[in-house]
Amino acid sequence: MVPPLALDIDGTLTTPDHRVDPRVFERLPEWPAPVVIATGKSFPYPVALCHFAGIPERVIAENGGVVCADDHLAFQGDRSAAEAAIELFRERGGDLGWGTVDTTNRWRESEIAASTEADEALLREVAAEFDLEVVDTGYAYHLKTPGVEKGEGLVAVADLLGLDPSAFVAVGDSENDVSLFETAGESYAVANADDRALAAADHVTDDSYFDGTLSVLDARSQ
Repeated sequence: MVPPLALDIDGTLTTPDHRVDPRVFERLPEWPAPVVIATGKSFPYPVALCHFAGIPERVIAENGGVVCADDHLAFQGDRSAAEAAIELFRERGGDLGWGTVDTTNRWRESEIAASTEADEALLREVAAEFDLEVVDTGYAYHLKTPGVEKGEGLVAVADLLGLDPSAFVAVGDSENDVSLFETAGESYAVANADDRALAAADHVTDDSYFDGTLSVLDARSQ
């Protein structure tokens, strides 16, 4: 039986130079079970990916802060607390690192993301004062409400689809995928994954980026 999938984007559906691998647009539409895109990116990114891939908009965005599937949309997390923390971060000399036009956070619903060039120590210091946490995905630092995770998002999406979360195969590459790996029935870290993802996954692919993900799709489509 071909399983439903929960797939991260960055580092998982992409190439080493951060582009979506064009083979994504060939393989995902032909997958016969539900495909859920589970990412730390803001909500419009995975929705757009689903749209251009021609698959239903089944999305876990912002590390679980936004869940969308089968005409249902829900939000978790306290963006207002993150905004207050970022205001203090800036007062203390911090810079999110996105420039004047911050499209990374412009449409973000539940958290705030800072560039990996930002002052991580200061960001974590401020986060602690607001009882928030910082997650390093390797692509950004995400300032978010504790307990809001991709794994909880998968539980919510699975319920909407009438499936058990343990039916899913998850593929990812960073620490924000750990809860997804713990919730899905089977998990794969691509070879380029960070140490926490590698330790949490049931399996590690031989190949990196989408080549690694593709090896999972090939194996599980039989």
